[in-house]
Amino acid sequence: MSGRPVKRSLTLQGHRTSVSLEDEFWQAFRDIARKKDIPINVLAANIDAERDPETGLASAIRVFILNWYRQTE
Repeated sequence: MSGRPVKRSLTLQGHRTSVSLEDEFWQAFRDIARKKDIPINVLAANIDAERDPETGLASAIRVFILNWYRQTE
């Protein structure tokens, strides 16, 4: 496990933003986007549009990933 979050850039609705996630979360996020057959930026934009404004994007992505894997068990 990497431990430290890694900052990467995403484009959400035409705007660049950066998100810090641990490597394991980035890999899971990429895998989910691949399984859904959509670009990772589209998946991030969908999560961003649905999240509570009080919740940061990185946290919303982590919760999305957790829920995705819980539903596929």
